[in-house]
Amino acid sequence: MSDDFDRVKSILVDLDLSIVQEDAAEELVVVQDEEAGIVNLLIDCEDPLLVLEQHIFRVPEAASPKLYERLLQINRTTVHGAFVLDEEGENVFFRDTLQLPTLDPAELESSIAALSLALAENAGELLELAGH
Repeated sequence: MSDDFDRVKSILVDLDLSIVQEDAAEELVVVQDEEAGIVNLLIDCEDPLLVLEQHIFRVPEAASPKLYERLLQINRTTVHGAFVLDEEGENVFFRDTLQLPTLDPAELESSIAALSLALAENAGELLELAGH
């Protein structure tokens, strides 16, 4: 387990995020703050990057091009990170990457807050795009 991983975990605890799962060998944790919309946010130390990724929804089978267009438009107003597709194009995730060696607690807090804000500002539309 690296010092970076310990530092990241310490920051997460200071931010009052609940660590619900941890894999020290892979240097990743899963955190939650359901009130802020943070549900199973994967935080992975992939030196030199810290990767944050949360599943948002499964792409509906009959997804229209409008879904992808709106995700790109939402990304334009997102402060940190972006809504992305997995390699198969079947799932939408929120994803952000930060530099691990120079990681500042405020930077990580801002990235997580950006996810929460993006979800709050776009909740209705994201549910609609997901087909709910």
